[in-house]
Amino acid sequence: MLTDDLRKILARENSDAGVTLGEVFSRIGDRGFGLLLLVLSLPSALPVPAPGYSTPFGILLFILALQMISGRRTPWLPARAAGMRLKGKFVEGMLSFLEKFFGKIEFLIRPRLRWVGSRGGLVFLGLLVLIMAGLMILPIPLTNTAPAFVIFLIGTGLSEEDGLFCLFAAVLGVMATAVYSLVLYLFFRFGIAGLDQITEWLREFARG
Repeated sequence: MLTDDLRKILARENSDAGVTLGEVFSRIGDRGFGLLLLVLSLPSALPVPAPGYSTPFGILLFILALQMISGRRTPWLPARAAGMRLKGKFVEGMLSFLEKFFGKIEFLIRPRLRWVGSRGGLVFLGLLVLIMAGLMILPIPLTNTAPAFVIFLIGTGLSEEDGLFCLFAAVLGVMATAVYSLVLYLFFRFGIAGLDQITEWLREFARG
């Protein structure tokens, strides 16, 4: 099961020290991009993301996306990234979220439409991850959690060789790209006032 794989990948010898990306990467080995996309996107995809992860992890996801587009079959991370650490308590929070999340949807995930993981499919998904990672890197409010969650879903689909799940994530990614294009336009044109206007629109939409 995917949750069991992730618990092994995120396991740590010292519960307080947490786990480094180097340890995570060595445990994933040559299993492809899916699990690494999943792990790197999760800190920002959580309902209450931890500050400080989105920009550096967004950069790493950007690098992985370029590798997917270029046709690399196994992921590579810069040596400097190996020392980055996920703290122990935060790892427990991640695992708790994963167990609850996959406990509800894991029955929906299964190998199918494996052609999505082919060369052409990986290029398309890589382009989508590239865009989502770019949004994560930007230090602008409202541009972290949703893009990271799209990458998280893509990583889940690739990990389980579920092409249909990847396509579902891709649809969400295209929708997110359209929404965030509007957010970025309003932000660069009107500053924080533009984001306040979006918030007001959403409140009116929720009311009725």
